Parts: sequence; structure tokens; C-alpha cells
Amino acid sequence: MVTEELPALRSVSVGFWVGVGSRDEHDHEFGASHFLEHLLFKGTADRSAAQIAHAVESVGGDMNAFTAQEMTAFYVRVPDEQLDLALDILADVVWSPALRSNDVDAERNVILEELHMRDDAPDDLVHELFARAMFPDHPLGREVLGTQQSIEDMTRDSIEHFHRRHYRPSAIVVAAAGNLTHDRVVDRLARHADALETGPDVDLGRSVEGLAPAWPRAALTKPVEQVHVVVGTRAVAREDPDRYPLTVLNQALGGGMSSRLFQEVRERRGLAYSVYSYRIAYVETGAFGVYAGTAPGRAAETIDVVGAELDRVIRDDGIGDDELFAAKGHLKGAMALSLETSNSRMHRLGSSELMLGEALSLDEVTALVEAVTPDDVARVVARLFSSGSRTLAVVGPLDETAVADLG
Repeated sequence: MVTEELPALRSVSVGFWVGVGSRDEHDHEFGASHFLEHLLFKGTADRSAAQIAHAVESVGGDMNAFTAQEMTAFYVRVPDEQLDLALDILADVVWSPALRSNDVDAERNVILEELHMRDDAPDDLVHELFARAMFPDHPLGREVLGTQQSIEDMTRDSIEHFHRRHYRPSAIVVAAAGNLTHDRVVDRLARHADALETGPDVDLGRSVEGLAPAWPRAALTKPVEQVHVVVGTRAVAREDPDRYPLTVLNQALGGGMSSRLFQEVRERRGLAYSVYSYRIAYVETGAFGVYAGTAPGRAAETIDVVGAELDRVIRDDGIGDDELFAAKGHLKGAMALSLETSNSRMHRLGSSELMLGEALSLDEVTALVEAVTPDDVARVVARLFSSGSRTLAVVGPLDETAVADLG
């Protein structure tokens, strides 16, 4: 349990951060993490889904959850005098879900609609296609939502077994921030100790040993107005020391309106409305990608310009001093501004403690960003881009023959 006391605020945010995600599912459980995320808010032995929603919203609060490859999170934000309510509801839904068969069937239809909604969003699909190409035949490359077939085949018993196997105290970080005290959070959660299934810890068996090389191309033909592309490569793991230089490089390349990619692709050439770069980090590996959405007739030019910008970074051994200074300044300022709510503070605490085993202070993270040098960025550029091999993922009104001619 990690907390941050913010007495000047009138809100509290509480999150249960579970160290299991889509990569930890067996083949017959494909989509179970996300399915379970939905089901936990469907009710407990003592609360229906409607009662849970009413309890939180009637005091002005909000609640939500998300599933990722290596974590699942459930969180509630309420006025500070409702801290006990937030803790009670989250403890109840995470540790004592009802998992009723009729709720499983109802939520199955909701998730299938979510899949259909995703299929209508090519700017989302291209990132999933990129992940599949980046980590072929590996759980990291699978869709978090599952597939229509896996969701249709999912049983109540398999979901219940997944919950019982993974949602143990040793796999969960409880994070809270706002106008609260640590002792109050601990004391309130102690009331729910009887619901805990301690048992042995589960070995998730995560590994990228034998991971196949990334695909050079991946394409999905869809009759939409734009061609959506991601160009990228594998990158550094979550705890790799080079994550800070890569973060600075990412900011300079495609992290904002002043970045190289935004200026060249959008401002100077008018090729795309949306263009940006991003990094993903997992326990043992990661990925770096550049996204752009453009007209079919300008897809080849857009991909060439993106490639030229990546080549320029290689040729220049990184970025210039002015870009380095501006990128670090943006990151430090954005971090400070992003932590002005109890919810953002709680997210930082929970995700950092779960994924890194520590929650560095803002000053500590700022110092690590400030310490990045031009040589550090040059080293990351050499690690990521020196081989010259890149993966291209494309979703849009182009067939595979046309895609083969791109890039």
C-alpha cells in the first residue's frame, strides 16, 4: 500500500493495481484479463452493478478501469469525506466479485460491441497491427480485448479461475492520494482481510526467450478515407537505464507541436493532421513507433518523410543541444503540470510501485531527465536504429501489393 497525503485537496483517489495482464493469459483464456475488468464492476455478493454505480456517482465521484499487457487497474475518485466508501467498494469488487453467469453473458455482448467499435477505428487498429508485427506469435503482440471467437468461447469458470489464480495480495498494489492519511487507508482495508485469498504466489513465467524477429511489413485492407501507418522498431525495457534518454529523444522527434515530425510532416508539407511518436516499455523489451494518418495518394511520401527524419537522427548521432534543452524542459514541465490532481498522483504511485518496485518523487524523476546528455541520446539512437531494419504497419484502402511498394 502506497499513499500520498495532499491536505490542500478536497478529493481522494484510490486504485487497485493488479500485476497481471493480457500477456499472462493461457491460450484458452485469451481476453480473460479484460473480460474480468468488465465483470468486477458488475456486482459482488452484497452490491449490484447499479448499487455500485449509484454509490459512487451520488457523491459526485467517478470510477473506471483499464487492462494492459502487464497490468490491470481499478480506480475511484471521490470527495475526501468519502474515502471509506472508495476503499470499501474497490476492496469488494476486486476481492469478492460475484461473477454471476448471467452477468458473464451480458458483459460478453458488451465486449463484442467494444471489439466492433475498435474495428471501426483504423487509427486504433494500426497500433495493434504494429504490436503483432513487432512481437510475432508472442503474448505481447496479442490484442488485449481478445478476439470475437475467444470472447464467445469464454466461460464463467475460466474467468473465475483466472481471478482466483492471479488476484492475490502479493500481486496487488493499493495506491491512494489526496486528503487522507496512510494509517486510515491501512485500517479501513484491514476490514476486508477475511476476503483475501493469500495462497502461494503465482509464477507468471514471463519471457521473451526465442522471440521471433519483427516482421518488416504488416497490412490490413479496410475501405476507409485515410491510410494509417506506424513505422518503428523494438526498444528498451521498462527498467533499462536508457529509458530516460529514449524519453527525451521521443519528445524531440514526435512529442509535440515543436517536434521534428510535427514540423516536417504537418507544418511544412501538410501530409497529415495527426503525427506523433511514442514508446512502449515492458519487463524485458519495448517498442518505439511513429504514427501518421494521411490520404492514400500521399502515403508513400509520408512514409518516406518519416523514414528520412529517423535517418537524420542516425546521421547526426542524436539531436542538437537546443532540441535537447527544449525536450527536457517540456518533459519536466509537463510532469509537474500533470500531477495537480489526486487521480494523477495516485496513478503515478500505483503504476510505479507495481511496475518498478518504487515510486520516485517528482524531483527525483526531474533530476534523471535533466541528467540526460547528448551522448546518452546518441547511444540510444545507435541501439535502436543502427541496424536500419524497421517495421511498417499499414491500415487503409491499400492491398498488400501496394503496401509492398511503400517505405
